[in-house]
Amino acid sequence: MTAAAAIRAYHDELTAIRRDIHAHPEIGFTEHRTSDIVAAKLKEWGIEVHRNVGGTGVVGVLRKGNGQASIGLRADMDALPIVEATGKPYASTTPGIMHACGHDGHTTMLLGAARYLAETGNFNGTVNFIFQPAEEGLGGAEAMLKDDLFARFPCDNVFGMHNRPGLELGKFAIRPGAMMAGGAFFDITINGRGAHGARPEESIDPVVVAASIITAMQSVVARNVKAKDTAVLSITCMESGAAYNVIPDTAVLRGTARAFKREVMQQMEDRMRTLATSIAAGFGATAEVDFRFLFAPLVNEPTETTLFADAAAVLVGETNVERNGPAVMGSEDFSFMLEAVPGAYINIGNGKDSAPVHNALYDFNDEAIPDGSGAYATLVELKLPRGAD
Repeated sequence: MTAAAAIRAYHDELTAIRRDIHAHPEIGFTEHRTSDIVAAKLKEWGIEVHRNVGGTGVVGVLRKGNGQASIGLRADMDALPIVEATGKPYASTTPGIMHACGHDGHTTMLLGAARYLAETGNFNGTVNFIFQPAEEGLGGAEAMLKDDLFARFPCDNVFGMHNRPGLELGKFAIRPGAMMAGGAFFDITINGRGAHGARPEESIDPVVVAASIITAMQSVVARNVKAKDTAVLSITCMESGAAYNVIPDTAVLRGTARAFKREVMQQMEDRMRTLATSIAAGFGATAEVDFRFLFAPLVNEPTETTLFADAAAVLVGETNVERNGPAVMGSEDFSFMLEAVPGAYINIGNGKDSAPVHNALYDFNDEAIPDGSGAYATLVELKLPRGAD
């Protein structure tokens, strides 16, 4: 019997946990109720519990045998500031907040693996179950690392999982090397001089400066980044003025930059600063660039990638595991953990008809729980086999 088949015996209980978490979503670093649920379940299953790691994070420690090897399994817990529109019976009861990325499902899948491994004990070594707060751009992974996560809970390797809408149930996808892009948000504040709209010659028009900067920013990727190094720079917001007949004093541009290499991210930042400040100076204005590096590129180690794919194949068969799946421009702060400890990150199918993540109609597919939990559990059994020192 596979781990997934065994976990199906308490699939209904796990589904109830997932839907309860879904109905009570919490924004990053406020996941107090979710952390309480996680800690209570781990304790119920005889797993050593550590609270308040990196804020509201929880780490469960399970040891079997005399093996010195250790493994980390990570799930994220936070929700998003989105008004839910699913109409589900278990829809969010917290106004303006919903689990629109499936972290309720990720938390539940890791809980399912924890219960299975605690009950079967079919491994030799230590498993650290890492329940991370604040993945959605608030720095939860870095907070746990700054709280000495891997010094307090040593891991030879660390693994994570995320659902993927559009990928069929019962399928997994992974790739060695860069799998998700590093990401940054930026604000460019342009300071000019306001005037009456009828007397533009008295102004230093920040709107004109902003328009010139927007146009010039299109050259950052096209004329600076090597063609083989995929990168994206998107200006997604421009704010300036509030009246028809007033040239404002300031304008603000906002957006995101993404790339699969840290050095490319740095190259983009440097070029953006040069362009913004020099263009503004040419008009007699000034420009300040606030470039915030939020996510490192997520890079899978080849050996760990193969192992995670092997674990998935045990459950669903080789034909249902894509071992060289697509790289995506989305970002994930598990990348910082992978920079600290080698490991891998895999996608599990949420169904072809699933709404996209970060969408008011999204819902995690409960049918994915046994395979997700089973993949984590099988990974542990392969990595920490009984009888190994």
